[in-house]
Amino acid sequence: MDNNHFPPGMVILVGAGPGDPDLLTIGALKIIKAAEVVVYDALVSQEIVDMIPAKAEKILAGKRGGGHSVKQEDITSLLVKFGKENRRVVRLKGGDPFVFGRGGEEACRLAEENIPFKVVPGLTSGIAGPAYAGIPVTHREVNANFAFITGHESLSNTSDKNPDDEHPSRIDWEGVARTFPVIVLYMAMRNVDSVRKRMLAAGRSTDTPVALIRWATTPRQQTLVTTLGKVSKDIKAVGMRPPAIMIIGNVVNYRDILKWFPDETLIPPEE
Repeated sequence: MDNNHFPPGMVILVGAGPGDPDLLTIGALKIIKAAEVVVYDALVSQEIVDMIPAKAEKILAGKRGGGHSVKQEDITSLLVKFGKENRRVVRLKGGDPFVFGRGGEEACRLAEENIPFKVVPGLTSGIAGPAYAGIPVTHREVNANFAFITGHESLSNTSDKNPDDEHPSRIDWEGVARTFPVIVLYMAMRNVDSVRKRMLAAGRSTDTPVALIRWATTPRQQTLVTTLGKVSKDIKAVGMRPPAIMIIGNVVNYRDILKWFPDETLIPPEE
């Protein structure tokens, strides 16, 4: 990208993809190389962070696994500040900026402040992660639709039909279970047991296949294949931790046929 397309004072929200640097788009790479300041998330792989020019100011803004983080309003204010300083700013986000990445919130603030911005989509981990684990998110013999759901949803301003549920949800789990044969959950590790209980209460079988993919598309990728009935127990047994993508549905069974990427298969101890 030449400087005519990335003028000073512009902020570009860039999707870094799921981790494998080969999955970074050509457009994203050009923009990163032209940046004067890059504000990046913790989920951006180190290989991609290393592509940021040495002359550019690098600011880590994000959290992993519930650790310390910069508040979202502070991140957005940084983007506004740098834009008003007439710098070429890249907001580098894991996956796609507009898929559970709060890119929409950041873009709205930039628009309110009359700061010019662009968006460069990235390959989302909810598609790429399963693919690298040998799991197609759609297959004609299984599903004609699927759902993307955040497993780390905000619990404010919510209501739930079950007053005994200690974690009310904005998601109509009964509707999701009934409508979508395949469900892909982002950031679900900390709430897996809650997801499991809701899916079972909504009518899904305990034998429903489930896969969790950690560090998707990277050399560290780990995949756990289990069932809805055993997922919580098996995660503890193998010591799996975030970040991970969770897939629920019969497409998980295709891993036995389609596994092509040399990841580590996590196998829980036999009962």
